[in-house]
Amino acid sequence: MRENTFKMTDPLGVAIHVYEWLPEPEAPVRGIVQIAHGMCETAARYARFAAALTGAGYAVYANDHRGHGLTAGRVELLGDTGENGFYWMRRNLLQLGGIARSRHEGLPIFLLAHSMGSFLAQKLMCEEGRDIYAGFILSGTNGPRTMLRIGESLAGLQFRLQGMRHRSVLLNGIVFGPYNRSFTPVRTAFDWLSSDTQEVDRFIADPFCGAICTTRFFRDFFRLLRDIHSRETLVTLCKDKPVYLFAGAKDPVGMNGQGVLRLAEIYREHGISDVEYRLYPEGRHEMLNEVNRDEVTADVLDWLVRHLPAESLMLQPVAP
Repeated sequence: MRENTFKMTDPLGVAIHVYEWLPEPEAPVRGIVQIAHGMCETAARYARFAAALTGAGYAVYANDHRGHGLTAGRVELLGDTGENGFYWMRRNLLQLGGIARSRHEGLPIFLLAHSMGSFLAQKLMCEEGRDIYAGFILSGTNGPRTMLRIGESLAGLQFRLQGMRHRSVLLNGIVFGPYNRSFTPVRTAFDWLSSDTQEVDRFIADPFCGAICTTRFFRDFFRLLRDIHSRETLVTLCKDKPVYLFAGAKDPVGMNGQGVLRLAEIYREHGISDVEYRLYPEGRHEMLNEVNRDEVTADVLDWLVRHLPAESLMLQPVAP
C-alpha cells in the first residue's frame, strides 16, 4: 500500500488534511472508497482497514474533519468545528469525493462513514450526494432518537451563558456517560468502543482522540440528528443507491442494534430497494477495531465487490 497526504483548501480557506491510500503501482484500481471518520477521532485510525481495501484494488481517501486530527492541527483546537460546522463537514466530504473521482476517472466511489460520519452521510444520501456516490456504507450508526430537542436547547443555553467554545463536560457526560453501563467490568471510560482492550488503549493514548467538544459543536450535532430523520429530508433520499449498515449488537450508539434495524426499515419504507445490514453478536461500537475485525472487513469487501459495475470487476487486484 502506498500512503500519501495532502491539504485540500475548502471555500472558506480552511486547510483540510487528507489521507490517500493507494494499491501498489502494478495493481489496477477498480473502485474508490472514501471514509468519513467519527466524532473525536481521526482518519489516521483507518490505515489498517485501508490496507485491506487497497489490497483488494480500491483507492482510499479520508480527511480529518474540521475540529479533528491534523485539520485542527493542535490538541487545544480539537472539538470545535466552527460556525455551521456540520454543513461544512459535508461540503468537505463532497469536495474530497470530487477530487478522488477526478484522480480515478470513470470509477465508482463508495462512501463508508462511521458514527458521527455516518450521520453526515445520512444527509449526503439525500440529494446532496446523488452525483458523487455510487453507494453508502454506514458503520456504528443509528436511526431516529428521542430527546434531541432537549439536548439542543441545553446546548443552546450553555452556548449563551458560557460561550460557543466552552468545553461542555455536562453535554459530554449526558451523551457518552450511559454508554458503559452495559459492560462489566468497566476498565476505562471508553470500553464501549471495543472489546479489544489494546484498541481501547490505543484510542486513549492518542492525543487527537477523545476530546471534549464545545457547546457549538453539540448544538449543531443535535440539529443534524433531528434533521436527517425529518419527513422533509427522508423524502429526498436517493432511492437508487445501495446501502449497507453494519454494527455491533451491543453498540450503545445504535441502541444495541435496534436503532440500526429501525433505520434499515425506514430506508426501505422510503423506496430504497437495496438495503442490507449486519449485526455482529457481542460487537461494540467500532466493529473495524473489534476482535473479529477481519470478518467485518471481509463482509465489507464482499458487499463492495457485489456492487461494482461489470467493467470494474474485470480489473482483478494483483495477488500479494
